[in-house]
Formats: sequence, C-alpha cells, structure tokens
Amino acid sequence: MRKIFGIGETILDIIFQNNQPYKAVPGGSVFNGLITLGRMGLPVTFISELGNDRVGDIIRDFMQDSHLTTEFVDCFPNGKSPLSLAFLDDDKNAHYIFYKDYPAQRLEVPLPAIEPDDIFIFGSYYSLNPALRPRMVEFMQYARERKAILYYDPNFRKAHAHEAILLKPTVLENLEFADIVRGSDEDFQNLFGKTDTREVYQDHVKLYCDRLLSTRGANGVDLCTRQFTCHFDAPRIHSVSTIGAGDNFNAGILYGLLKYDIRRDDLPDIDMETWGKIVRHGMDLAAEVCQSYDNYVSKEFAAQYVSLS
Repeated sequence: MRKIFGIGETILDIIFQNNQPYKAVPGGSVFNGLITLGRMGLPVTFISELGNDRVGDIIRDFMQDSHLTTEFVDCFPNGKSPLSLAFLDDDKNAHYIFYKDYPAQRLEVPLPAIEPDDIFIFGSYYSLNPALRPRMVEFMQYARERKAILYYDPNFRKAHAHEAILLKPTVLENLEFADIVRGSDEDFQNLFGKTDTREVYQDHVKLYCDRLLSTRGANGVDLCTRQFTCHFDAPRIHSVSTIGAGDNFNAGILYGLLKYDIRRDDLPDIDMETWGKIVRHGMDLAAEVCQSYDNYVSKEFAAQYVSLS
C-alpha cells in the first residue's frame, strides 16, 4: 500500500478570539494535513521534533490518537516544545506570535522506508531554515531517489516577507525538487510580489516544476500545467477560522492522488477532469476545517467522508 510521508514543525497553537484564549490545539503546517489523513485511515508518517516536556507529551499523545506514528519525531532533552499564539481577526484569519527554544542539534531521526510512488510533503519556513537545511536536503534527495511524488507548499507568511530575496535561492531549490507545488496567493505575494497565477507559473515555477496549484480563498483555485490552465470555484461557506485551511487542502490533494491511483509517472498525463476531482477533495477538506476551530477534520467527518467519496 502506498504511504504518505511529511516533514515539518509541530507546535501547540493557542487560539485567541477577542484577545481571550479560546482553545489550544496541536498544529503545524504539514502536521495539520497529516492528522486529517491519519484520521481518514491512510498510512501516514510524520518527521518532526519536540521537547521532552508536558507540551511535547500532549502533541505525541495526540498524534498517536490520530493514527500517526511518533517513531520519527525527535524528542530533544534540551530546549522546549514550541508554542504559537494565534489571534483571529474580524475575517477569522490568524495573526501569529511564536515562542521557540530549540537545541543546537536538531532533527536527529533516521530516514524512513520510502518506496516508489509514495508521497512526500514538505514546506513552510521549516524547509528553508538554515539550521535545518542540510537535513531537509538529505530527506528530499532520498525521497526523490526512492521515486516518491514530492509535494511542496511554500506557506511563506508575511512575517518572513522581508527575507524573501535572501531565501529565494532556497525556495527555487525546493521548487526543483517538487513534482507538485501548491501555494496561496498570499504566499506568492510575499515571495514574488505578485498574485496572478499564470505570471507566477510562467516567471517563477515552470522552469523548475510542471504543476502549480494556487489557492485564492473564497475566489477558488487556479491550476497551471504545461498542457493547460484552469480555474475551480470555491464553495460558499460560513468560516469561523481559516487556520489549517491550506494544510487540509493539501491533505485533500494527497487523498485524491491515492484515491485515483495517480503515480509519479502519471503526473504529466492527468487530464482536466481528473484534476477537477482531485481539487474537489482539497476544497471539501479545507471547507470543513474553516467551519471549526480545529486545524484538521474531526474523526467523525473523516470516517464519513471516506465512506461516501
């Protein structure tokens, strides 16, 4: 059975509404999507790091409860598990403050057993961080050598926009590793100073990766490939929090790739109709998460969705 692997940060999100703490939930960009996929019954492995502390215990227990192995989570004795404060604005978008205390030696975990046509997802600042970059490159090279599908979500937030020029060579290297790139219009504005999907694809992505998905919130999703460009409308929903929306869109895309048995060699030949079915799964999961304060779908929704889709 094909498997999904992801690498990224694990953090405890403390969500504030009207300047009052509302809820504390484990989070992290890649983490959020993999929790959803684990709850959907897919074989998921997450590569990350946590402190040997109370917060780390909460997150490890949560992972196991959602069917994610903790075998590849580095449990460091020095330092503390990271926290974020997420303040929701009137549009239910989150603005973050992060608290991190990592040790000098990080991500000391072995390479997992990746097989051909498995999926490897990576992204965010975690994949650009100079302190982690040598290990990130090692994991990405290994996944590519093993002929996995590499999926890259830049998730490049405004807090790092001032570093865009400095980090651009590393972003381009990530694009070169990727078989599929998925970013938001906000990511591309922060990275490249533009939001038009066709311009982003032609000017920045196409040279490195053949497939680009751009999510535009309520304005839907754009897809650019070497064969065609198309747009998919988003469903109308009442959003209470957008935390985890893009992460769960990613989860839906990965679910669709497995559901329709899209293998690495099939990627250049996916037609528009099949892409539409895959993207619809991404929209379904993103919409569900936007209607709750959790960063991932519930176990009940996951089970029902798999049985009906």
